[in-house]
Amino acid sequence: MKLKEQLIFWLAVSALLFAFVWIFSDVLLPFVVGIIIAYLLNPFMNFLEKHKLPRKPAAVIILSFFAIAIFTLAFLLIPPLYKELADLAETAPQYIDAAWERMQHYVEIVERNVNEDDLDQNIRDAVKENISGALSASSSLLEGLMNGGIAIMGFLTFVVVTPLVAFFMLIEWQSITQWVYGLLPRHNYEKTKGICDKIDLKIAGFIRGQLLVAVTLGVLYAVALSIAGLRYGFLIGIAAGLLSIIPLFGSIVGFLMGVVVAWLQTSELSYVAMIGGIFVLGQFLEGNFISPKLIGDSVGLHPLWILFALMAGATLFGIVGMLLAVPVTAAVGVLANAAINEYKDSQYYEG
Repeated sequence: MKLKEQLIFWLAVSALLFAFVWIFSDVLLPFVVGIIIAYLLNPFMNFLEKHKLPRKPAAVIILSFFAIAIFTLAFLLIPPLYKELADLAETAPQYIDAAWERMQHYVEIVERNVNEDDLDQNIRDAVKENISGALSASSSLLEGLMNGGIAIMGFLTFVVVTPLVAFFMLIEWQSITQWVYGLLPRHNYEKTKGICDKIDLKIAGFIRGQLLVAVTLGVLYAVALSIAGLRYGFLIGIAAGLLSIIPLFGSIVGFLMGVVVAWLQTSELSYVAMIGGIFVLGQFLEGNFISPKLIGDSVGLHPLWILFALMAGATLFGIVGMLLAVPVTAAVGVLANAAINEYKDSQYYEG
């Protein structure tokens, strides 16, 4: 096939996949989650298979242990999170009043140096613009979440379908992989398979590695902030860990939340610095010890690309889009690198 024909073929395949996700995005959520769980647990399946255990019993054992781990984690995390969320809902107005009172001094300084009428108008304009932007972003996000199938599928359907998908995918994973490799063009089999292996390495590094990094950071932050006596420290730590799915993002958000709460709680700069230091230390440990051990250099995705991919996926397909965003971005990155290498080896580049 000529280059033009290959481009047309792959563009048509990509368009069909995009249309499929677009049309069926409302019902894809449990299937996508089930496939991700199977992909996450497939190394354990390979381990048990090497020890001569049939795939069906192995799948039952693996999914049973996975379910126990999830329920245990929920049992440990939900009570303290619920308690702190309820406390936050009650005390949020008090925190807002306290923050405004402590900002009054700085507002008075600004008022002495700026015309009061101009200042009030500027503040009103800024508030209107920011509130409008925040409401627009919130409505877009909520609309994306609704389009992702949360309201349509229902929790019960999700709980029933997802384990079934994960079970059958674990059993058939090897057959599906062989079937996909059987579709690769014979004349470029080795090169194409090499690209597929690189894509698999990138995706596996993120799904298995970055999730472990996020969980580890969440536990470290939650324990450290709770020991330090920060109010809502457990909630802030878990939230920072979950947001660490995007490298650096979770630590930055946690740092800002922790410092603000510490300032409102005590007004002592030493305590605020200690809380900020926890996140700085956590980021140091993540960059120098946790990520190198759990991920290494396998992911190779810039945090900004991950953030863009998640936002774009949520806008297009809701929750399903967010789940598919990083794997698609990793695949596109590998394909782009392969295309650049081919271009540099071509006569057009060499002139």
